[in-house]
Amino acid sequence: MNIVHISAECYPAAKAGGLADVVGALPKYQNMLGHKASVIMPFYHNKFRSSNTFKNIFSGYARMAHATYIFNVLVPEKIELGYDLFMIDIPGLFDRENIYSYADDTERFITFQIATANWLCAWESKIDVVHCHDQHTGFIPFMLSKIWDYRKFENTPTVFTIHNGEYQGQFTFDKLHFLPPFHSFFNGLVEWRGLINPLASAIKCAWKVTTVSPGYMEEISNFMSGLEDLLKAEREKCVGILNGIDTEVWNPETDPMLDFNYGLENADEGKQAAKDKLCKQFNLDPEKPLFAFIGRLVKEKGADILPDAIYNALTKFENKLNVLILGSGEHFIEQGLLNLEGPFRGSYSSFIGYNEKLSHEIYAGADFLLMPSRVEPCGLNQLYALRYGTVPIVRRTGGLNDTVIDIGDGGFGICHVHSSTADVMQSIKRALKFYDLKQKFPKNRKLMMQIDHSWNKAASEYVELYKSMK
Repeated sequence: MNIVHISAECYPAAKAGGLADVVGALPKYQNMLGHKASVIMPFYHNKFRSSNTFKNIFSGYARMAHATYIFNVLVPEKIELGYDLFMIDIPGLFDRENIYSYADDTERFITFQIATANWLCAWESKIDVVHCHDQHTGFIPFMLSKIWDYRKFENTPTVFTIHNGEYQGQFTFDKLHFLPPFHSFFNGLVEWRGLINPLASAIKCAWKVTTVSPGYMEEISNFMSGLEDLLKAEREKCVGILNGIDTEVWNPETDPMLDFNYGLENADEGKQAAKDKLCKQFNLDPEKPLFAFIGRLVKEKGADILPDAIYNALTKFENKLNVLILGSGEHFIEQGLLNLEGPFRGSYSSFIGYNEKLSHEIYAGADFLLMPSRVEPCGLNQLYALRYGTVPIVRRTGGLNDTVIDIGDGGFGICHVHSSTADVMQSIKRALKFYDLKQKFPKNRKLMMQIDHSWNKAASEYVELYKSMK
């Protein structure tokens, strides 16, 4: 099968979150199954651009409203990703470093979708499936099925994956003309509750709709910021498929970002060496259990409760633990975390920002990973933690509930019900007791490292889903 993935993010070219990791791994594993999978994404002027050379393979025009943009299709040279990566360069819209958060994001991503569809029309090879990811590609299923310019794709199956249903990209009707011309009869396919909504349009028009875990599919069917009724109406074509992780990238035995590689045979020694390095770097005590948080510092991730929870834990448990934070996000959360460094110097530290190498080092060196998420469609951090022998402490939601079994239920992680200071405190208390079990804790570490969360199973499930649309 010839499978085309379309996304705003793809690791290592551009990453803001888990979407990039998924789109950077799924096509590779589909190719390993014998298919032809590729990725189309925007060409940002970021570090990936400056670190590589590119070849222009196509040039065209994309008309958006009253503007016509020249676009080029570039492919990276001298880099092996395991799949073909096609990058759409649109000067004036994507010649910027950041992926999102510009005032003209609506115009940017609609133009990207138009350029992508225009280029696909020039392909000589038959496309078997177009797989779109999140709202930034949400109009593609509508465009390919209902707009005359793209009629050659009206019988081409489309799949749309919801990675995070909180971000829908809706805008008012005065911008409807940003889309290519289409008959007003189809207005209902791009509208939801008085607004143009690309996520709603994708749910209506895609042949199949997936979420990144079965648990998240059930959750958003009952709460999805106004799209619940639509999802229920389209439920027959919806399915939850649990994400995997790229076990070639995330492998403590071969990870080039680690100074100390380790496997099952030397897990205790390897993790202690990684922990020693982290503690030296951040002025922490390597004899204490190390709790970490890695991710966006936003309410969705439960990060707003971290300053209080960490303060109370370090106070109540009399500095019997270390805490290390890596992330960035809302200013008040960042400031709250930074304010803890003075009072708890030697037991607490934070790195405000993004650092891929440091994230790998923390997964290797930490004993516990905090994930008090309010919303977690799948969650990849807990899967990385398991792979590196770090106990995930998670709230029971979405994919976290699908992948982490509590030690009290015969499992390997620690779970709590609410995103609250009290729940996190109770989980830390349980973790400290678990850490002191000198035989059970190391045994659990090796158990976690053997759990298979690779993309092999998920890639096969997606292929079977594609075949079901034939």
